Amino acid sequence: MERGDRQPLVRKSSSSYRTFPESAARRLDKEYLRSLHNKRLYLAVFAAVLGNFSFGFALVYPSPVIPALEAHPSPALRLDQHTAPWFGSVFTLGAAAGGLSTMLLNDCLGRKLSIMFSALPSALGYALLAGAQGLWMLLLGRVLTGYAGGVTSASIPVYISEISHPGVRGMLGACPQIMAVLGSLVLYALGKYPRLVLDWRWLAVAGEVPVLAMILLLCFMPNSPRFLLSQGKEEEALGSLCWLRGEDTDYAREYEQIKDSVRKQSRRVSCAELKDPFLYKPILIAGVMRFLQQLSGVTCILVYLQPIFKKTSVILKPEYDAALVGLVRLSAVAIAAVSMDKAGRKILLFVSAGVMLASNLTMGLYIHFMPASHNSTTANTTLVSSANLSAEPTNYITLIPLLATMFFIMGYAMGWGPITWLLMSEILPLKARGVASGLCVVVSWLTAFTLTQFFLPVVNAFGLEVPFLFFAVISAGNIFFTGCCVPETKGRSLEQIEAFFRTGRRSLLR
Repeated sequence: MERGDRQPLVRKSSSSYRTFPESAARRLDKEYLRSLHNKRLYLAVFAAVLGNFSFGFALVYPSPVIPALEAHPSPALRLDQHTAPWFGSVFTLGAAAGGLSTMLLNDCLGRKLSIMFSALPSALGYALLAGAQGLWMLLLGRVLTGYAGGVTSASIPVYISEISHPGVRGMLGACPQIMAVLGSLVLYALGKYPRLVLDWRWLAVAGEVPVLAMILLLCFMPNSPRFLLSQGKEEEALGSLCWLRGEDTDYAREYEQIKDSVRKQSRRVSCAELKDPFLYKPILIAGVMRFLQQLSGVTCILVYLQPIFKKTSVILKPEYDAALVGLVRLSAVAIAAVSMDKAGRKILLFVSAGVMLASNLTMGLYIHFMPASHNSTTANTTLVSSANLSAEPTNYITLIPLLATMFFIMGYAMGWGPITWLLMSEILPLKARGVASGLCVVVSWLTAFTLTQFFLPVVNAFGLEVPFLFFAVISAGNIFFTGCCVPETKGRSLEQIEAFFRTGRRSLLR
């Protein structure tokens, strides 16, 4: 009897999202979006993205710490030219391992519990860093904080996309990037200003604060309604959606749409189903986007920013490098957050890739054609050794690499930085979302690790202009890939996006 009572409602809601272009359904959706109360939704998103704050904090932790450990009086903790790079880069291996494990965690524990689980390796990693008595504790602490970052990278975007509605999903989807940049800025602030400087051990202790705040707040937040329905917990899913949308809204209609979509994907993904375009197309798009994002060179540029500025004799004091980069990234991600639900995802990806192309091309051509005299004493040094030399700019033309780098970071942060994470969580089908999101994170961080390891050998063998010209070619490829393969998801529910990949009807996304 209960099943028969619900059937007409399911058909009605299914038709509603499948025939979205019709004026009646569109009017109902707009009225529903206007009636929603988002305060609790914003609170749940804030609780989750504290994990991204911790991730950003941990990612740049080596920036002020490596110089301190290179001069440490204890031989057991002192870093040299061989161990210092590993202290910085081993984080990405931990992140790749975290993404790999999330392929199981997302579907076994759920999105919220996976985020909460990341607090354990994160807290343990910071504790090892704070109490380190040897190099192995430093490296293990970096691996564990990286592992936690990999888990949150795969879980938080999915959680946010599944609890958000189309009206604000773009803005909220940019919050992980904003919080990661804020975490980096806080780390730079605590490790820079004379009155705020913390010892490297106390910096690790400070990293525990957002982790503890995150796990405390998430205890009171609901799980994803889509995940709960996939586990057969219908009443809990309805209660979760009611809490997120408000009791006096027509959340039951959205609930039936979600329930209809989940019912069609109740089984696990089989190997035979991977041949279905409904599954492999969005997974391939998300994976290639993560691959191209890292190939554009952002990790290399951020990791070796100061040596690059020194090599090109940029007119900028080294102590301002990190702060300037962080402020540019923060402002650009904020622009993306405001624009995503208005301008759309694809236009921002086009603009982002275009800016990165122009910036990398400018940087490569500048380094190639500028006389060696403009590089002053750094002309014949390697990239790493040039970081220890003082820049002696002879001409204001050396502002070109500074501006080119700033524009690259701005372009990345307003498009290919936050939107690749958002699209990953939007276009992946529900039945494969947990596994596929973890796979995308693995692809991302393994690419970042490989590119970072090969960057210095390529620069020393062929010159600094070669990687920048390579990054320019990749950015041009990003433009073509966006135009040919990436769908516009602005203002569309996750069910409409899934219907598009299932049927191939572009009218569902218009």
